[in-house]
Amino acid sequence: MSVRRRHKNRVQLLVAAAGLALVAAEAQAQNTAQPGPGGQQPSPATQVDTAASPNAQVPPAAVQSVEQVTESGQPGADIVVTGIRASLQSATNAKRNSVAFGDSIFAEDIGKLPATNLAETLNRIPGVRLNRDISGEGTQVSIRGLGPSFSKVLLNGTQFAVASDGGTNGSGGGNREVDLDFFPSELFTRLDVAKTPTASTLEGGIAGTVNLRNARPFDKPGTHITVVAQGAYTDSNDKVGPRGALVASHTFGDTFGVLLGVAGVRQKTRVDGYDTVGFTDANLACGTGCNVSPPESNGFSFASITPANVGRGLVAGTPVDLAATSGLTLSQLSKAIIPRLGRPVLTEGTRERISVVGAVEWRPSDALHFALDGIWARSKRDYLRSNMNWQVRNSGPGTSPQSTGGMVPFDIEVDSNNVVTSGVFANSSFFSENSIFNQDTKFWNVTPSASWKPSETVKVDLSANFGKSTFFREQPTFAFQTAPNSGVEVAYDNTNGNPQPIIGANVDLGDPNLGWQWYRVNVQNVRRETETRGAHLDIYVGDDALNVKFGAAYDQAKRSVRAYDNTNPFQLSVCGSPCTGNTGSVPTSAIPQYLMRTAATNFGHLSRGSFGVTSFIVPDLDRLKEVTNYAQFRDTAPETRGAVTGGSTGDIDEKVYGGYAEINGTSELFGRELRANAGFRYTYTKQHVVGPSQIGTAIVDIVADSNYEEVLPSANLSYDVLDNLKLRFAVSKSLTRPDAGSILPGVTFSDPSAQIATAGNPALQPYTSDNIDVGGEFYTGGAGYIGVALFRKSINGFTATIQQATPFSELNIPVDALQATQRQALLDRAAASGVAVSAVPITVNLPVNLNNLVIKGVEGTWNQPLDFVVKGLGFQANGTHITQKSDSGLVAAGVPRWQYNLQGYYENYGLSLSLNYVWQGGVIAANAPQNNLPLGLLADARGQLDLSAGYQLPFMNKAVRLTLDMLNLTNAPIRTTFGYDNAAYSVYYPGRQVLFGLRASF
Repeated sequence: MSVRRRHKNRVQLLVAAAGLALVAAEAQAQNTAQPGPGGQQPSPATQVDTAASPNAQVPPAAVQSVEQVTESGQPGADIVVTGIRASLQSATNAKRNSVAFGDSIFAEDIGKLPATNLAETLNRIPGVRLNRDISGEGTQVSIRGLGPSFSKVLLNGTQFAVASDGGTNGSGGGNREVDLDFFPSELFTRLDVAKTPTASTLEGGIAGTVNLRNARPFDKPGTHITVVAQGAYTDSNDKVGPRGALVASHTFGDTFGVLLGVAGVRQKTRVDGYDTVGFTDANLACGTGCNVSPPESNGFSFASITPANVGRGLVAGTPVDLAATSGLTLSQLSKAIIPRLGRPVLTEGTRERISVVGAVEWRPSDALHFALDGIWARSKRDYLRSNMNWQVRNSGPGTSPQSTGGMVPFDIEVDSNNVVTSGVFANSSFFSENSIFNQDTKFWNVTPSASWKPSETVKVDLSANFGKSTFFREQPTFAFQTAPNSGVEVAYDNTNGNPQPIIGANVDLGDPNLGWQWYRVNVQNVRRETETRGAHLDIYVGDDALNVKFGAAYDQAKRSVRAYDNTNPFQLSVCGSPCTGNTGSVPTSAIPQYLMRTAATNFGHLSRGSFGVTSFIVPDLDRLKEVTNYAQFRDTAPETRGAVTGGSTGDIDEKVYGGYAEINGTSELFGRELRANAGFRYTYTKQHVVGPSQIGTAIVDIVADSNYEEVLPSANLSYDVLDNLKLRFAVSKSLTRPDAGSILPGVTFSDPSAQIATAGNPALQPYTSDNIDVGGEFYTGGAGYIGVALFRKSINGFTATIQQATPFSELNIPVDALQATQRQALLDRAAASGVAVSAVPITVNLPVNLNNLVIKGVEGTWNQPLDFVVKGLGFQANGTHITQKSDSGLVAAGVPRWQYNLQGYYENYGLSLSLNYVWQGGVIAANAPQNNLPLGLLADARGQLDLSAGYQLPFMNKAVRLTLDMLNLTNAPIRTTFGYDNAAYSVYYPGRQVLFGLRASF
C-alpha cells in the first residue's frame, strides 16, 4: 500500500471518528444528570488527586456517580453500572479528578482486574509498552518509550524490589525493573500510572510512576468470599494446568476489617523457537579491507586445507580455493554474515506460582485510621532448554578435540547487505546444548500505615515498609558434538521469506548413535537478593481550596548478585581436560546410552514457515546428573566474577533521604475551575558498591562509594474550559538512578567465544530529565472521554556503551582461570592471528554518561459507551506516537514509534464480551554494534488479540459467573532481527492460551 493511500485512509478514519464523537457526545448529553441547585452539576463529595497521591482512593461516590436517570431517560433513581463499564467509569472519574497527567485501572470487584498478571493489565494504558518473556507472558512495563528501569514501581505507595532476573532465560536485570508477572491480578484492585510527577511522588521514575494497590477489607464492607477457578490450556503442548484464587474479607461494623487472599497457578510450558546469539563473518585473509575488527566480527575461519570427508571432488589435505567453491570473491566472502549458532530451540518445563495477600484495617474513629498490608509470594520455574546448534562460532582449524577444521562454502549467495541467502557449508558441525533452568524466587513485603486527622484542616500520614526477596537459579549444561570431519553438510536457505531460515542437515541429528562426542559441561549458579525498607511522613494542612503538603522520606535498597562456577573441576571429572571423553565418569563410548530422540514429534508446528531440523537428540538429564555426581559439584561451586547470563555481579547498598513541599489549590478563572499543584522535592543518595574482580589468581572485592543530590521542581495545572472540557499543563524535573548492573565495578568475561567483555562503571551519574506535558480531555458523558497529551523529555546523562579494543593481558585474568571453551577459543584465535595470547584483542563494552536524549510524543485516548446504539456496547481506544534523537545518534532501546490498543466490549443480560487488540511497532532492541558488527538488534512489530467473555448464571442469586479468556488468538510470534529483516536473531512461538472456569462471589 502506498504512503499516499495510507495517509488518505487515516484521514478518512479520523473524519469518521470525529463524526462518531459528536454523535456520541450529543446522545450522552441528552442523558446527563440535570444541574443541581444554582445550576451546578452534581459532584463527588470528596476530590481525590490520584496522581499526587498514588495511594489515595477514589471515594465510592466518585466511582458510582453515574447518570442519575431511569431506564426511560427521565431524572430519578440511580442506575447501577457494573462490570467492564463500572471499571471504565471509575478510571474516568479518577482521571477527571486528578490535576496531573495519569491513568488508572480499577477492578470492578475484588479478584476482577483484567488479564492474567499486573503487567498484562497495565498494557492497556496509553503509552505503556510490555516486555514479554519467550512464553508470551508480559513481565515488565515501559512507559512513554523508556525502558523498565526508568519507571518507578511502588507497592501501596512504597518502594519494593523483586530479585528475579527477567523471565525464563534470565536477562540479568539490575532489579530497578520489577517482574510484574510475579503478581496475580486477582489480588489487586487498582493500578495507577502517574506520567507527570508531583513533589510528593517518590523520585526515581523519569518515565513515570506505577502504584500497585492490593485489595483491602473496606474496599467492599461486609462479609465476602470470592473464588476463581480456571483451567489454562496452551496449544503449544496441548496441556491444561490449574489456576485459581480465593479472597475472603470481613468488616466488623465500620471500625475493623480483615482480608486474606491467595492465588496460584501451575502450568506446563513448551515454547518452540529459533535462536542465533547473533551473526558473524569469517576471519579471512584477503588483502586490504578484510578482517577489520570492528566493524568486522571475524568469529570463525573457513578451511584453508581440505578436511577429511568433504567430498564434492575435493581431496583431503589439499588447499581450498574458497573463491571457486563459494562463487564469491574473497572480499565478498569475508563480509558475508551468517548466524553464529543457528539453532532450533525447544524449551519445556513447569511454572508454579503462589501468592498470598493479607490486609487489616482499623478505624477507631473518623479521625484515626490504621492499616497493615502484607504480601508473600513464591515462583518456581523448572525448564529444560535444548538447542541443536549449527556450530559457526569459533569453528575452524585448531588443536582442541572440538575443533572442526573449518567449513568449506559452496554456491554462496548474498544480498546487498552481505546477508547470506543460500548456500551449502560442507564439513559443518552441530552440537546439542542442553541447559537446565531451575529458578526459585521468593518475595515478601509488609507495609504498616496510619492516617490521623486531628482537625478538618490537618492530616498526617505515616507509613513504613520492609521487604525482602531471594532468587536462585542453577543452570548446568550438558553438550554433545557431532564428530569433526565426519561429512556433515548444512544446506542453508534464507530465500523463502520464512520468519527463520531453513538450516537442513544431511544426517539424522536425532539419532543417539550418530557418533556423538562431548562438547562441554558446565556447572553455574546465580544467587540474587534484594532488601528494601523505608519510612515516609506526609503532612497536609488546609482545605480543598488551598492546602500545603510537606513531608520526608527515607528509603534503603540493598541488592546482591553473586555467581558460582564449578565448571572446570566438573568437566575434569566427567570427560577429562580437555573434554575428550577418553577419561572421566562418562567416556565417549558410553554417551549413546544417555541420549534419546526428543519426545516433541511436532516441533515447529506453530511456526508460520518451515524449520530445517525438527528432530534432534536430548539427554536423559536425571541419569546424567546421578552418574556424574552433579549435585555435589553444584553445592560446592566457588564464587566467580561473572554470571552465566553475562550480567555483572556484586553488592549495592543505596540509601536515599528526601523531603518535599508542595501547594495545592483550587480557584476560578473566567468563572471556571482552575486547579494547581506546585512544589519541589529534594533527594540525597548514598551508594556503596562492592564488585568482585580478578587480581592475579585471586578474586577480591573492589569497593566504590558515591553520593549525589538533586532538587526536583514540578508544577501541574488543570483548567475546566467547559463543563466537559479540561485542559492540562505540567512542567517538571525528574530523576532515574543508573542501572544497578552498570555501576558494579570489575570486568565480566563470560562470552564463550572469548571476544567480548563487559566492564562496570561505579562513577555513573543519575539521569535527569526536564519534562513538559500539555493536553486535555473532552468528556462525552458517563465513562466516555476523548483525551490528547503531548510530552517532551530532555534526558541528560543518558548512558551509552562505548567499545574499547583491549589486549587480553589488560583484563588481568589468568588464562587458566577461564572456562575450557573460552581458553581454547582464545588459543585458537592467537594461533590464527600469529600473536601471543596476551595480545589477542578483546572488545570491552563500557557504559558512560555521554548523551542528551530527547523524546517527544503524543498520546490519544477515546473511551466511549455506545448505549445510544446498542445498550451495553462500547469501545476503548488509545494510541501513542514517539520520536527521539540524541547528540550521539544512539537512541533509547525499546521505543516504538507507533503503538495502539483497541478494545470493544458488550455487557448486558448477564453476558460480557471484551475483544482487545494491542499492537506495537518495531523497535531497536539493542543499539549497534553487536558481535563486533555495526548492526543493532531490531524487534519486529507485533499485535496480540485477546478475547474475554463471561456469563452470569441466573440462579444462586447471580453469584456465579462462567469465564472464558483466549489469549494471542492470532498466534503472533515474538521475533527479533540482526540489523536486517532477513537476518533473524530469534523467533519464539508461545502459541495460544485458553483459560476457562468460573468466578463466584458470596
